[in-house]
Amino acid sequence: MQTAPRWSPLPAPERSVALEVLIHGPISRSDIARRLNLSAGSLSRLSAGLLQSGVLVETGELSEGRAGRPSRPLDVVPGSRHFLGMKLTGEELLGVVTDLRANVLDSSSVVLPSRDPESVVETVARLAERLSRSVASITALGVGLGGRVDRRSVVLSAPFLEWTDVRFGEMLERRTGLRTVVENDVDAFTEYEHWFGSGRGLDRFAVLTLGVGIGYGAVLHDRLLSNRDSGLGLVGHWPLDPYGPLCPQGHRGCARSVLASPAIAQAIGTALGRPIDFDEACRLAEAGDPIARRVMDDAGRGLGRLIAAVGNLTLPDRIVLGGEGVRLASIARAAVEEGIAIDRDPRATRLDIVATSGDNIEWCRGAAVIAIQDFVLDSTAGRL
Repeated sequence: MQTAPRWSPLPAPERSVALEVLIHGPISRSDIARRLNLSAGSLSRLSAGLLQSGVLVETGELSEGRAGRPSRPLDVVPGSRHFLGMKLTGEELLGVVTDLRANVLDSSSVVLPSRDPESVVETVARLAERLSRSVASITALGVGLGGRVDRRSVVLSAPFLEWTDVRFGEMLERRTGLRTVVENDVDAFTEYEHWFGSGRGLDRFAVLTLGVGIGYGAVLHDRLLSNRDSGLGLVGHWPLDPYGPLCPQGHRGCARSVLASPAIAQAIGTALGRPIDFDEACRLAEAGDPIARRVMDDAGRGLGRLIAAVGNLTLPDRIVLGGEGVRLASIARAAVEEGIAIDRDPRATRLDIVATSGDNIEWCRGAAVIAIQDFVLDSTAGRL
């Protein structure tokens, strides 16, 4: 295994070079210089110390179309550090171990025996111990959950866990001995897409997540837009259908009542006269069941209207769809397009929409990325 380089505190210019390589590498020196608006001499000076310390390495050879010796792109050593990323729901804990670029090396899950904070901390610690066996050491732990989180540590409220004001990060650090970061799961998911996913390199993009709840995230000028209200699921209150069903807060036809997986499954199950889950709802719709097809298409049009709203209000370069309920977007593709057309000016640029796999591993990778960010940004320049 590679020796782990020390990401000791760096001045801002060196930090910028190191982050550029981490996120976009392997990358040629000329591309780094162009992206950071640096001269070749300045880049050589800045990269020399990073190469000497082992933060960066030269890899392979690359011909850049000019006469002379091919250049050697710069890269990090992804396997030099390992991180744990976990997604916490009201019933289950899922976890992965990743390298420095959030590539998943191992994964596991466990049912929560209790939602009591002390019990959850113990469950996280046991899963961390299990996942840690596959690598030499763990640098940090990231945990994502549905709720409001303060300073990436204190869970102000988490309805699915029935928590209020739980100092979860501190509790985990004491139990595991690992540097720990806790974040709202949609913000964490958005940060994964920002650094290593479909939003990488974009000036602005938005994320919509579909599942038990409806989530929204956005990045503008390389910054996540987030505050203490991010975990409230505010986009779930967005009105879509004035004649639609009621949500638990009494809103008629809001995004949560139309698009959430349990709402879709309940609507189909009620019409069928028996309870079903979202997976069965999807299978029925794909098989052409008229009831399931109708409900899915109605939800798809609602999703299209929500996508149009995001496009109209935030002007994103791309909209990324994720979450375990993202199958709706493919099953009701035509209806989604209809919904977009309802609220989108026909002269407007066609929206660039990317759907992820919907695998729960995506949430875990997001949690790992917030741990990676905390380590890299804090270690190189203090917290931003």
